Amino acid sequence: MANIKSAMKRIDVTAKKTAENKAMKSKVATYVKKYKSLIAENKLEDASTFLKEVVSLIDSSNVYKANTASRKIASLSKMLSDAKKA
Repeated sequence: MANIKSAMKRIDVTAKKTAENKAMKSKVATYVKKYKSLIAENKLEDASTFLKEVVSLIDSSNVYKANTASRKIASLSKMLSDAKKA
């Protein structure tokens, strides 16, 4: 345990931010899971509209670095386009 007051404050702030980030990543994972299930059920119109929500959530979350967010979005978009081709 830290002895310095500012270090104790940083421990509290870090714990709070870690919890927020974990919750946001969990929310993104839930949305991605729903999106994948829509594609599996071949509900492509619903998946197309839901993709916009997922992309918005990933972009606005500030949990992922730019390249990671971009890679996730590209992967999800590719799933939809491949499903439409099949």
